[in-house]
Amino acid sequence: MKPELSVVIPVYNEEAGLARLFERLYPALDTLGMSYEIVFVNDGSRDRSAQILADQFRARPDVTRVVLFNGNYGQHMAILAGFQATRGNVVVTLDADLQNPPEEIGNLIAKMHEGYDYVGSVRRERQDVAWRKHASRAMNYLREKLTHIKMTDQGNMLRAYGRNVVDLVNQCNEVNTFIPALAYTFARKPTEIVVEHEERAAGESKYSLYSLIRLNFDLITGFSLMPLQAFSLVGIALSILSAALFVALIVRRFILGSEVQGVFTLFALDFFLMGVILFGIGLVGEYVGRIYQQVRGRPRYVVQAILEQKDERGNVSSISNVRE
Repeated sequence: MKPELSVVIPVYNEEAGLARLFERLYPALDTLGMSYEIVFVNDGSRDRSAQILADQFRARPDVTRVVLFNGNYGQHMAILAGFQATRGNVVVTLDADLQNPPEEIGNLIAKMHEGYDYVGSVRRERQDVAWRKHASRAMNYLREKLTHIKMTDQGNMLRAYGRNVVDLVNQCNEVNTFIPALAYTFARKPTEIVVEHEERAAGESKYSLYSLIRLNFDLITGFSLMPLQAFSLVGIALSILSAALFVALIVRRFILGSEVQGVFTLFALDFFLMGVILFGIGLVGEYVGRIYQQVRGRPRYVVQAILEQKDERGNVSSISNVRE
C-alpha cells in the first residue's frame, strides 16, 4: 500500500541530534492519523549517522527507509534522491537539525488539504545569528527581483509538495538546481504558512557565508537570464560613455594642447572598466560552466544502498544502485 505522506530528511554529520529527532518525529507523525513513510538520505556523513539510521530502520522498518550515498553530493541532491524514493501523495521535506519542529508537519498537511499543491513555510522568529538573517533577507530580495519566484523564506527546508509537483521535479535532469524554486514553477496553486523555528538540537550549520552566496548565485543563474541581460545593458551604457569621453578628450586635446592633468582619473576609469570586464567574463563563465556540467552527462549522485522493507514478511533489501 502506498502511504499518504512521505517525509524526506537529508542527513549529513548529524549523529549528535538524530536520537532527539526520532523521539519527536515518529510521535508527531503517528498523531496525524494517516499512513506515512520516512525517507532518510545519508549524504556521505563522516560520523556515525549512517549506522544510527540503519539501527533506526531495524527498529521501525514498517515506516522507515534509508538511502545511502557513496559520498557527499549536497543537500539538494539528497532531496532529489529522496523524491525519487518516495511513494506518498504528499511529500514533506525536513531538516535533521530540529530547527523546524516536526510537529509543524500537521499544519502543512492541513493547508495541502485546502487544495494547494505546494506549501512553503516562513519562520516566525528565526533562531540564527544576525549575519545569516540579514544575508538571507538580501538574497531573498535579489532573487525575487531577478527570477520573479516568490518565496518569503527560501532558506527554510520545511515544505510540502503534491505528488504532481514531485513527479515533475523527478523528470528534470538539471545538474544544479534549487528544488523549492523549481517546485514553485511547477505548482498550480502555491502558498506559504508561518511556522515556528528553534535553535539547532546539536551540531553546527553546514552552510558558510560562501556556501550561501554560492547557492543563491546558482539559483539566480539557474532560473533567469537577467544577469546576462543586465550586464549587456551595462556594457552598452559604458560603451556610449567611453565613446563620449574619447570625443571629449580629443576635442580638449586640440583646444588646449598637450597636457598631463587628469591622468589618474583616466587610470581610475580604466581600472573600473577592467573590473566590469572581468566581472562579465566571470558571469559568462558561470553560464558556460553550467552548460559544461550538463553536457558531461555524469550521474548527479550515486546511491550505494537503499534500506527498505521488501515484503510483508519483513525481509530487508539492500540495493546497490546508480541514479542520475
